[in-house]
This record gives sequence, structure tokens and C-alpha cells, in this order.
Amino acid sequence: MIEIIPAIDLIEGKCVRLTRGDFEQVRVYNESPIDVAKSFEDAGCRHLHIVDLDGAKSQHIVNYKVLEEVASKTELKIDFGGGLKSDDDVRIAFECGAEKITGGSIAVKSPTTFERWLEKYGSRRVILGADTRDGKILTDGWQKGSNESIIPYIEEYVQKGITQIISTDVKCDGTLTGPSIDLYKLILDKFPRLYVIASGGVGRIADIAELEKAGVPAVIVGKAIYENCITLKDLERINTTGTCLQNE
Repeated sequence: MIEIIPAIDLIEGKCVRLTRGDFEQVRVYNESPIDVAKSFEDAGCRHLHIVDLDGAKSQHIVNYKVLEEVASKTELKIDFGGGLKSDDDVRIAFECGAEKITGGSIAVKSPTTFERWLEKYGSRRVILGADTRDGKILTDGWQKGSNESIIPYIEEYVQKGITQIISTDVKCDGTLTGPSIDLYKLILDKFPRLYVIASGGVGRIADIAELEKAGVPAVIVGKAIYENCITLKDLERINTTGTCLQNE
């Protein structure tokens, strides 16, 4: 059964969503991340993906107090990313309750730093962020491109010990028009032992079922939940039955 991991993206401590990573297209959905996190926990979710969008823009961790509150008041296992650029940033994230951290831009711009985190904390706690547009890896909260092509980029880090990645096709993110199935099939074909977490584009339960059929072990879902395309009752039913049921 594919695992559904709900997402909370943070700006100024509020739950927001962007469209295709565009900071000019921000919508605030809830001003209380802890209430949102508890609703996910009540629906049977075990993991939570938190992205510090302020941190991504500021180049250092910002919303660590929200992380600390969610970690201390729920049993959710949190993956935290956004703005992690230094050893201190990562230390703060773990001290505030993150079970795992995701490194995206840092893995491109300062691979020695990212590799140091991987060596210190291990592949169970460090996830590679491999977000892409047109096959190229993006950095700086998706605001900048790079010369890195996604498959060789992932291969390099698999050789260095990475076992988990989160990959977003930014063209799909926030659109609710469906995930980039072909992207995940390509990654899994090249790296069948890699734990691939899909992200971006999910707009209905059928999208999740399609990812499961493609062999994707986990998917991050954000806007579809906030827009009630996938309801909390849907999440509870799926988490209880282990089956991707269609919307009623």
C-alpha cells in the first residue's frame, strides 16, 4: 500500500500552498499548523512533510518553533525541509523534533556539506530533495535552475549512500492535474531499491492509485487535501482499509 504523507508548507507560521513554486501565487489555508497536523493524525496519518518556505527564501531555518510545537503535541514523524543550509540549521531541526530532514539546494550547491550530514546522521534520517523542471534539478525554493540532470544527479548520491528521495515535478505542483507518473517510472526503473516519495500534482485519489500501480512507495499530498479534493475522511478510510478507494 502506498503511504500518503500530508504536507504543511509554512510562510509566517501559517499553512499555505504555492502554485508551481511561485511565491507570487500564495494562498493561506489555515493560520494554525498544529490544528492541521492534529487533523492529519486523527485521520490515521503517521508521517508529515513540513516545508519552511520562509527558510527556503532566507537561506536558513525560520519556522522551527512551528516544527517544535507539532513534534511535541503530536506523534507524527516529521520530515522537515526548506532553508537547511548549515550544520546549525540541521541541528536545530533535529532538536526541535524532526525525525528526518530533506536537503535540496544544499546538495547541489554544497555537496560536501550535504555529504557530511549524510555521514553524521545516516541515510535513514537524511533525504535527498530532487525537484525538477524539464529534467533539470532546481534550487533556492525552485526559483533557480541548475545544470544537473535528474538521473545522473540521483545516481551520484545513490552511490554516496542515499536511500530516500523526494522528487517534485514543479510543472505539476499545486495544479491538481495529476502527478508526473513517467518521471517516477523512470527513476524507479533506474533505481529500483530507492525509496521514492512522489510530490506534486495529485488532485484525486485515482492519482494516488496510479502512483501505487507504478510502484511508488509514498506520495506527499498537500493542496488536494486543503481544497477538499481528497478529504480527511478519505484519508481515514484509506489509512484504515489500506486501499485507495475512489471518491464517492
